[in-house]
Amino acid sequence: MTDSGTSDALVNSTRLGDATPDALRRSVGTRARRFLLAITLLLGLLAAVGLALAGPSGDRTFAKLSDPVQSLMSVIVPAFGILLARDLRPASGAARYTPTLLAATVLAALVGLFGFLVCAAALMATASSAQDPWRHVGTIAIGGVLVQVVAQLVGTGLGLLLRRPAIAFIASIVLPLGLWFLLGAVDVLRPAQALTPYSSARHLLSGQMSALNWVQWLAVLLIWGVGLNTLGAARLRQRNHDVDLAPALGEQSPSSGVQSGTCPPTPDARRSSAN
Repeated sequence: MTDSGTSDALVNSTRLGDATPDALRRSVGTRARRFLLAITLLLGLLAAVGLALAGPSGDRTFAKLSDPVQSLMSVIVPAFGILLARDLRPASGAARYTPTLLAATVLAALVGLFGFLVCAAALMATASSAQDPWRHVGTIAIGGVLVQVVAQLVGTGLGLLLRRPAIAFIASIVLPLGLWFLLGAVDVLRPAQALTPYSSARHLLSGQMSALNWVQWLAVLLIWGVGLNTLGAARLRQRNHDVDLAPALGEQSPSSGVQSGTCPPTPDARRSSAN
């Protein structure tokens, strides 16, 4: 005799394990998406090489390379989340949401890892006169991955909330940065800048993370990652409900006459009643 709860958990785990790699392949499954990924990685590579070769020798540190490299790639990364969210239109069903979200997170983490590798390679290939060029390398490496993950989650959330991918992509740039600027313009609201992705990324990519900075990053994750995607998932369920309800409503009116026992009169019956 088997435990039904354990059996259901194993089935769901198997489905999740099968669906997540499929969603990851789908994230780069078209020529346009592969081109977008190539552009993202190429921008990070060019930024790392350019800064390492052209920048002053004293500024060649892992932190000063990682900040622009990871930040530049994080501008494009939300596009993958938006496109994956677009795949989850009402006809596809909400069951694919969790694997898609996991696949989007894995892809973002891989982009962050790529940024770490190119920055490390660029720094090792050039001479640096900085006192400690590898300072905070571990924290910055983790921070680069976390920056890309938050950027990706912003993309999936906005992709579910906004119907047009182009508008969602613009919003993924304008909304976090615009809010950061607006909060900074008002003195009393300036501390709230710490709850924006841009401010959190600056701390992560500098490597100077205090306990308060980690708490602030967690708040950013909850607001911009969990919050946006929770709203997006609710909207996806609502759209699925509307799609399922529409055929039912369309079938109700033709059968209403049968259910009530009154059928429309036939042409012969109309002619006999007229005579």
